[in-house]
Amino acid sequence: MDPLAKHYGQLLGIGEEWTVTEVKLIREENQVVIYLKTTPGRQHSCPKCGKTSPLKDHAPERKWRHLDTMQFETVLLARPIRVQCKECGVLTATVPWAEPKGRFTLMFEAFAIHVIRACSSLEQARLLLGLSWKSVNEIMKRAVDRGLLERDLEMIEYVSVDEKSFGKGHDYVTVMTDARESRVIDVVEGRNEEATDKLWEELNEDQRSRVKAVAMDMWVPFKNSAMKYVAQADIVHDRFHIQKDLNEAVDKVRKMEHRALMKEGDETLKGSKQLWLFHPENLSDYRQIEFKKLQSMELKTALAWAIKEQFRWFWNYRYGGTAKNYFEKWYDWAVESQLEPIKKVALRIKNHLSNILTWFKHRISTGVSEGFNSRIQSIKSAARGFRNFENYRIRILFFCGKLNLLPKTTH
Repeated sequence: MDPLAKHYGQLLGIGEEWTVTEVKLIREENQVVIYLKTTPGRQHSCPKCGKTSPLKDHAPERKWRHLDTMQFETVLLARPIRVQCKECGVLTATVPWAEPKGRFTLMFEAFAIHVIRACSSLEQARLLLGLSWKSVNEIMKRAVDRGLLERDLEMIEYVSVDEKSFGKGHDYVTVMTDARESRVIDVVEGRNEEATDKLWEELNEDQRSRVKAVAMDMWVPFKNSAMKYVAQADIVHDRFHIQKDLNEAVDKVRKMEHRALMKEGDETLKGSKQLWLFHPENLSDYRQIEFKKLQSMELKTALAWAIKEQFRWFWNYRYGGTAKNYFEKWYDWAVESQLEPIKKVALRIKNHLSNILTWFKHRISTGVSEGFNSRIQSIKSAARGFRNFENYRIRILFFCGKLNLLPKTTH
């Protein structure tokens, strides 16, 4: 065997079934081409049942992209083996350097996955790898498919279900997360009960029986689906969604009061929106002085803000019983305020209180972690919206699924 061919055969780790017959440098195409053929007299295995089977013939020649040699793009050319299995029939055997139907070698895919993970955008990764968008998506999809097959879901006890926007308008996806391990279990299109059912069906019956609690907002389809599939689990309505509802109620009060004041030529609340939504400690010194001045006025918005802020103390209690006592006093204050947006949220909290107090038992939420949620948002922002839901799903699972994405290579 030519020393160069032998050297490349060892680098590829192709075993004894295959032999490198030639290595050709094509300068005009900036490419190194490695030609391979089957070693005569070797035994072959059926790709389906694994039994030793005789060689039938060879499939048409195929090409695989490999790791670059110096600055030259490197490709492998070979005709895959077709075996005659007594039980399975005629099948194309797998090659040792790539997965079935893959257009890249295992080593190239592993390298590409590392590059995609390290880059701040897929565009950067694509340019570094010299690949098309289609090829990058193919590598990511194959990596996710691999990871999902190997994933262990046996010990999931805490789950969160939340919605994320997808595309433009009011399109949503529903995301199921392992709340303790901070990993996405799966993503489905839509946010209705049927969509949520599909997520629960990702877990088998035994896995679902181990779930102790599910964090979600007060969206009825989420609750109905959980009650069907994990009836033994506690529903925990998410604290961050509740605080968001209260923030929105304060803003509604501000808008109504601002309109009323402007009719009288009073611009007191003009430009104050962010003051009521930000935590005071996050404001500049100048804005804090401005905000304190507004708080001292007899404004309906100031009252709404104070009611909202007082509810934050609800979560500081150690036990649900004492938190419930605090809520009852807070609720009376909210209702007596006669501020309709605040009263509406307070009533909603009261109607769902039993599934809010479960937080003190399990202390889980849909937030999982700030970095996790921001990662999903950055995926969407980097793509400037997704036309294809499956691409959105693959990217979320690739970056947020904590999957073992790498192929098994010979090195």
